[in-house]
Order: sequence, then structure tokens, then C-alpha cells
Amino acid sequence: MGDAVAGEVDGLARCPWGVAPEIYREYHDQEWGRPVRGDDALFERVSLEAFQSGLSWLVILRKREAFRKAFEGFAIVKVAAFTEADSERLLADEGIVRNRLKIDATIANAKAAADLDGGLSDLVWSFAPERRARPKRIADVPAVTPESTALSKALKKRGFKFVGPTTAYAMMQAVGMVDDHLADCHVPEA
Repeated sequence: MGDAVAGEVDGLARCPWGVAPEIYREYHDQEWGRPVRGDDALFERVSLEAFQSGLSWLVILRKREAFRKAFEGFAIVKVAAFTEADSERLLADEGIVRNRLKIDATIANAKAAADLDGGLSDLVWSFAPERRARPKRIADVPAVTPESTALSKALKKRGFKFVGPTTAYAMMQAVGMVDDHLADCHVPEA
């Protein structure tokens, strides 16, 4: 038996972090670990993971719709055109995490993504490792892998910021490049 926990609401075995509150449960069951492709969709995930750095993912999930509104749906071409006035507007937006370095990094990352040959989705997914068995225990889930380190370096080389190896791995988990749902978690393998 692994570390999965039965939910009090429905009795389904889940990764421990995905049991409660409800916003975590929904994210765990419906989104986390499911393959995400598309440049804007991946730009959103890269951006939200960067904003999460040093904070709880719960904070980001609760502010996600405000982030989407503030960053024009994370449309790369729109965010790449943001100006200093937009940066100031975002710093005043109480609905998002108001951190100048992270806001400026998101705008810089949009510009870097807009300049990529082949797009962000192709670049990110080129670092997907071969499928492996799901981990049995939380202790078996790495924070960094050789692939996340290589992805981080590749993104930084192209001008991205706030994309260290740990952040890159968290994004890889979120977008289904790796399947770190526990072996006894009810979520089907993608």
C-alpha cells in the first residue's frame, strides 16, 4: 500500500495533497498530470509555476482566474506587447500575486516565447522523459530530475526567467510530461 489517502467526501484514494480543500481535489482529479499542449496553455503553466515559487500552490489556484484576466488569458502575443504601464497596472492588481520580479519575468518570458522557433509547446515537450511507473510513496517523487534541469537550462538560454529546475519539474508534473500520481491514486493514467 502506498501513501494515497481516501477522501472523506467520496472515499476515492488520492495523492495526499489532492484530498482537500475542494479546489485542490478538483485540480488533482481533473487537471494535474493530464497532458497539456499548445503554446499559450504552456505559457500559462510556466507563468503560474513561477508565481508559485516560494508560495503555496493553493494561493495560485485561488487567484488563477484573476491571473488569467490580468494577463489576457496568457496569450503570448498579447503579454509580449505589455509595457511598463501594464507592469504598473499588474502591481496594483490585488487579485494576483503582486511581485515586481515575477510580473516582469512573465512579460519577459512572453517575449522569449514569442521569439521561439517552433513554439513553446514543442520546446517544452522535447524534454519529456520516457514513461516510468507511478511512484508508490510521496518520498519517491523527485523535486528535480535531469530532464527538468535540462529544460530549465534551455529556457534560461532563450531568455526565460524564474524557471529553475524545481519549477521546471513542477510544471512537467502539472502538464503531464511525467505522471507523479501515486500508484494507488484513483486518477487513471494518461
